[in-house]
Amino acid sequence: MADTPSPYPFAVVIVAAGEGLRAGQPLPKQFAIWRGKPVLRHSAEALAAAGADPIVIAIPQGADEIARSVTQGIANIILVTGGATRQQSVRNALEVLAQNPPEHVLVHDAARAVLPQAVVARLLEALAAHSGSIPVLPVVDSLSVDEDGMMAGSAKREALRRVQTPQAFRFADILAAHRQWQGEPDAGDDAQVAAAYGLGISHVAGDEALAKLTYAEDFMVQLPMVRTGMGYDVHRLSEGEELWLGGIQIDHHMGLAGHSDADVALHAVVDALLGAVAAGDIGQHFPPSDPRWKGARSAQFVEHAAKLVTQAGYRIGNVDLTIICEAPKIGPHREAMRRKLAGLLGVDLDAVSVKATTTERLGFTGRQEGIAAQAIATVFAN
Repeated sequence: MADTPSPYPFAVVIVAAGEGLRAGQPLPKQFAIWRGKPVLRHSAEALAAAGADPIVIAIPQGADEIARSVTQGIANIILVTGGATRQQSVRNALEVLAQNPPEHVLVHDAARAVLPQAVVARLLEALAAHSGSIPVLPVVDSLSVDEDGMMAGSAKREALRRVQTPQAFRFADILAAHRQWQGEPDAGDDAQVAAAYGLGISHVAGDEALAKLTYAEDFMVQLPMVRTGMGYDVHRLSEGEELWLGGIQIDHHMGLAGHSDADVALHAVVDALLGAVAAGDIGQHFPPSDPRWKGARSAQFVEHAAKLVTQAGYRIGNVDLTIICEAPKIGPHREAMRRKLAGLLGVDLDAVSVKATTTERLGFTGRQEGIAAQAIATVFAN
């Protein structure tokens, strides 16, 4: 039930116009890679899966190109330049929605990358009785009032709640609240704007998974230190084809047939790398139905997979490749294959192993009908 899109019609505003300097990333944190993809894409995909239409994203001045790249393939995305403050960014987005106003709107901070669908459902259900609804969590620690580094008082935690996003509102109400905002130059969230306008805001249960990515360590500790992927591929031997194995051409009376150069060894390495970072398989990235890859060198597939490993926050530790065939003999070409692979992967030669075996003339490789390869790749978190 939690993964089912909401039956309620709603639009979304994602606030992604900040600089995110505390995160210590080389670009604003909403565009930085976290768990294999940009932070903003996590939020946008989750809200699209929940049924949001449209999704208006407030972005920094001049960030249109990177924002389009980050959200490519997600339907119904509208980009709007944010303002000098969070409140102004939200209002800019709401004014875009006002041209075709939805019934409900959710306002979400891009930095809260993990968004459980159950929270969205609870928020929207609460709008049946309230103008606004926000996800909250209890305060479990004792509280101290700080004054010049000294305890100057305390507060009762039982009456306090930690506020998260997304926050849900009846669209007409929150638009009016933002248009009438007379508070400080900025508001911590939209619930403050709504409350200042006199709207009733209900609490629903939030989720610890909705934690906000804020500091550099938030981007450093979430990746498993070591991951492993496995790849396996088979191609048919055929007369009149070139034989490419391990990135080098081998003189042989038969070659491997396939849409690309059919380098079964490199294809296995690609799938091992993709598997290590859960990035799909070679067919998803280079479908045989796409004429762009007809006759393509598999070396570029390896380079692409290695790039995805880096983007996911990992570096390649080692690759172990086994080629299964009766002929040709792999031994004379082993070191050339290792050097080629090491160059493609950007690793030292001792991080690449190439082995060969036969099936004692059993099966399709034993009958020399085709060649198979399997590979294992290990990657380490940066």
